[in-house]
Amino acid sequence: MLSACQSDPGRAQMSVDDPYLVQPAPGVYAYVQPDGGWCLNNAGFVSDGGRTLLVDTAATERRALALREAVVAAGVPLPRTVVNTHHHGDHTYGNSVFTPEALVLGHENARAEQLAAGHQLEMIWPATDFGAIDITAPDLTYGDRATVHVGGTEVRILHPGVAHTTGDSVVWLPAQRVVFTGDLVFAGGTPFLAMGSLAGSLRALELLRSLDAETVVPGHGPLTDPSAYDSTERYLRYVAELAREGHAKGLTPLEVARQADLGEFAAWRESERLVANVHRAYAELAGEPEGAPLDILAVLRDMTVMNGGTPILCHA
Repeated sequence: MLSACQSDPGRAQMSVDDPYLVQPAPGVYAYVQPDGGWCLNNAGFVSDGGRTLLVDTAATERRALALREAVVAAGVPLPRTVVNTHHHGDHTYGNSVFTPEALVLGHENARAEQLAAGHQLEMIWPATDFGAIDITAPDLTYGDRATVHVGGTEVRILHPGVAHTTGDSVVWLPAQRVVFTGDLVFAGGTPFLAMGSLAGSLRALELLRSLDAETVVPGHGPLTDPSAYDSTERYLRYVAELAREGHAKGLTPLEVARQADLGEFAAWRESERLVANVHRAYAELAGEPEGAPLDILAVLRDMTVMNGGTPILCHA
């Protein structure tokens, strides 16, 4: 079902770290950045040969320019529309590489969150060269759903509610049965709920299942299929149970995470995110609204402890 894009014949000779294109359907391209760790997100684009819509950008100016070159190399026009699946900088910092020629579209909460976050990635990872980043929030926002037509291709943009963040978007191509999930799904990586909701993420999986996609383009990691929803759900329910037990015993999120046996999830990237997810679960057990802000500095400190005392690294 999936094949390397014909515009990228040298894929076999490339380093594993090089981004690559996959074409799951005619006119539909996924841009995958291995290994999918912190700041190495996926993007993608849809084109009828006359017009192009881009899904997400990249964390650094250099990587966003490489994405722009990949669009050109595929033989399609540069995008008129950029859809952001959420506000995080790895998916949005490169917006300015495509504007003002392209209109940026996102959920209304994603615009507010991006403007509030500003240059947050530089604060978390001051040693990373992000390049000349001009924070470019969505020009056009929507509340529940929006539809964009790229020639004859219908692109449905759906808000799943609070999930990974409060402003997530799912990009669904019904005719091609391809879905771009943003960070509702991490293929081979650990979900991250610090700015969203555990309960909401479970609901978002039900929305994704209802679409009946064949190809799933996750926010990070290689292309997959709907079986990724099942493994993600098992992890989320595992976190919920850990949190319920730990909360009842009066343990801190860090104590819960340090005592946990990850089992089938031990091989997933960014296992340190477990403690962030327990923080979120604790907030929901305490009756906090879904998506209510956590103490992100405290969450980052706990993730550093879970990472063996080494601060998490931006891989971009």
